[in-house]
Parts: sequence; C-alpha cells; structure tokens
Amino acid sequence: MKILVVEDEKELLYSIAEGLRLSGYAVDTASDGEAAEEMCAIGNYDLIVLDINLPKVDGFTVLKRIREENKLVNVIMLTARTGLEDRVKGLDLGANDYLIKPFYFEELEARIRSLLRRKQVQEDTVINNQGLTFDMKNKTAFIGDERLKLTGKETGILEYLLINQGRYVSQEELLEHVWDDGVNEFSNAVRVHVSALRNKLKAALGKNIIKNEIGRGYIIDKEQS
Repeated sequence: MKILVVEDEKELLYSIAEGLRLSGYAVDTASDGEAAEEMCAIGNYDLIVLDINLPKVDGFTVLKRIREENKLVNVIMLTARTGLEDRVKGLDLGANDYLIKPFYFEELEARIRSLLRRKQVQEDTVINNQGLTFDMKNKTAFIGDERLKLTGKETGILEYLLINQGRYVSQEELLEHVWDDGVNEFSNAVRVHVSALRNKLKAALGKNIIKNEIGRGYIIDKEQS
C-alpha cells in the first residue's frame, strides 16, 4: 500500500516516513503544499497524511484540490491547532480523519490501518485465502501455524493481491502501490519479486495461488464460500 506524507517539520516527516516503511508501506514524502499537489497529480496513493500548516500552499487548499480530482483517496489531517473550527473545516473539505500534534506514531498507524481496511471493505485485519492467513496489522503470513518468511516487497505484493482478490492487478499497479517513486518503471522488479513469492507459496501450500495472464496481470482468486 502506498502512502504520501506531507509535513514541513523535517524531523517529524522523516520519523513518520521511516516508521511506515518499517511497517511495510511504500512511502513518498513532500515538505510543502506545492510539491504535494504535484505528487498527487502523478502518483496513485492509497492514503495521504497531510499537515495543515504548510509553506507555499496550505493543507486546506491542498485537500480541496485533491478532492476536486480524487474523491476516494483517504486523507488524514495533521494539525497543531486545537480549535474545533479547524477540525470541522478539514472534515468539511473531505478529510477522513485528523490527529492533533503531538501524537503517538502507534495511533497514526492504527488510524491508517482502519481507513485502509474501510476503503477495501475489510471487516478484519486478517485475510484468509486457500489455506493462507495474512495479518494486515502485523504484516505476517501463515500457512496453518507456520509463519511464511517473506521479504518486505513480497509481503507488500501479497497484501495488495489479497486485498484485491478476484481481479487482475497489472505490473504497473503493483509498482504504484508497493514501491516508492524511486523505482524504474521499466525494470523487471515486479516480475522478479512475484516469481520469488509464488515459489514460496507453492512450496508451502503445494499449489500456485497467484495466477498471471499476459496483458492483464496477476490475480489471486476469491476463496469460494
């Protein structure tokens, strides 16, 4: 899952970004409103963490322009202002949630998980499919009681395919949602990591649950109830 963090306090920006990366998210960063608008115009984000007090273009204006183009992306506003008026304004402009500084990273991460689950219509942090169990909160996969050892990128790919089970996901879409903006879109990174993931899943499950079709992409079929 890919997140954009917009914050002008450099120490806080790097702290949030590093914490989210360690939790398995692909993260891009921006330190002013103008850069944030440019990145939103070209990036496909699952969630945006957006500070209100930004140089060049303030967070409220950025949010308003985001909502003019994208009604679905989740946005969490960060504010040092405790006044009710600012919180109401952010929600009225389309923010999904807000946090008042200072805050604990664990709370931000919990709110991110909640919004991403809501977006994907997931009622639980655990996804089950064909003998595989994936815990979205801890970013861990199990076959029965045995944990499957995956790399960060393999974990990100598996999570995204499970959340989108039942539909084909292209290589380009995986690049947008699992990698940050430093990846070369013409590289074979997706193919290499998907191949390694498929081999691990086949060895553990005895079957291939990730199918691929040329021109359409990769898919994990929905588990039949």
